[in-house]
Amino acid sequence: MSDIKIKRIASQIAKEVSDILQNESRDYNFKTVTITGAEVTSDLSFAKVYFTLMNEEEKNKIQKELEEAAGFIRKEIAQRIDIRHTPKISFCYDKSIEYGNNIERIIQNLHEEKDEI
Repeated sequence: MSDIKIKRIASQIAKEVSDILQNESRDYNFKTVTITGAEVTSDLSFAKVYFTLMNEEEKNKIQKELEEAAGFIRKEIAQRIDIRHTPKISFCYDKSIEYGNNIERIIQNLHEEKDEI
């Protein structure tokens, strides 16, 4: 399968998972989850969905709940996306925003130190 098609399917899965969590889920904790992207294997057997939270202290609890709801989410995706095989879904906390905030904090500290000199 072409790389472009796999990326398009990954993007569609991320969009649908986000919609399912916001509109279909009854769990209030899922309303605070932001889906940042997805990666799909070339044979469409697995999909890794990345998420972030406003409250980072609850990331382990939310990740466990998302993993428990993965079967329901996979079933919903199968109904929404027309592909032969719906990938098995796993959830990973996206550390890129946290990493970016850390870099921004370091740069801000450097500017403050420069202004003091």
